[in-house]
Amino acid sequence: MRVELSRLALADLERIGDWIAANAGAAVALAYLDRLEQACAVLRDFPRRGTPRDDLCPGVRTISFEGRATIAYRVDREQVLILGVFHAGRLLSGPL
Repeated sequence: MRVELSRLALADLERIGDWIAANAGAAVALAYLDRLEQACAVLRDFPRRGTPRDDLCPGVRTISFEGRATIAYRVDREQVLILGVFHAGRLLSGPL
């Protein structure tokens, strides 16, 4: 199963990386983003490990990352689509 990131998820990663770089330095940001991307990649082997969140949108699942981020995604027959990455308490609401 392949893992794809939506445009929203890519924008989320860029925003998270920029914030961390501004507050903790580029090396810390790059290391964090690498770990975050690895957490997304693991979903290729265990796509249904997240918590179902049909209250957000039918078929959406979420997993926590290092206690500071939530990865929202949807699984279909051939892929895991990362819908968004919500960092540091950013509110999860509305359609994904």
